[in-house]
Amino acid sequence: MKLCIVGTGYVGLVSAACFAEMGNTVTCVDVNPAVVEKLNAGSVHIFEPGLEPIVRRSRADGRLAFTTSLEEGIADADCVFICVGTPPQPDGSCDLSYVRQVAHEIGRTMRNDLVVVDKSTVPVGTADMVRGIIREELASRGLELNVDVVSNPEFLKEGDAISDFMKPDRVVLGTDSERA
Repeated sequence: MKLCIVGTGYVGLVSAACFAEMGNTVTCVDVNPAVVEKLNAGSVHIFEPGLEPIVRRSRADGRLAFTTSLEEGIADADCVFICVGTPPQPDGSCDLSYVRQVAHEIGRTMRNDLVVVDKSTVPVGTADMVRGIIREELASRGLELNVDVVSNPEFLKEGDAISDFMKPDRVVLGTDSERA
């Protein structure tokens, strides 16, 4: 499968590396050129035991790439994972501005039907919001493409995230689309 992971923080980078290790072709997108440059050089910017060797091996095997261009990342992707930060706001709710920003950009750049996965920690209803934003952007471009949104919360413990991803004790998926 060809996957695009948006965000190379803890969840995004671990997910991308593990998906690539399983044999998928993964392109990671990050807005920070310095982070992308470091990852393309084979170094990781977060600490997780065993992550750097997986990233290096998958890069060398051509299964893992890094870019700052979402358009490039989703060009041939079957599925795109939104793995961006959702920091707490002063009232305790999570800030969905990065999720919304990615949804707008997906809608502005997608050229094929796509499955979009919310992997960021988000509240109930976020999938509907993401779908709506993408559909609005597609409508403004005069396009009618299928976009299915799936919720897939993460359960990764720092220090054991690779094991948690590769041998999960649970996987939660939620969608209202049989196609997805």
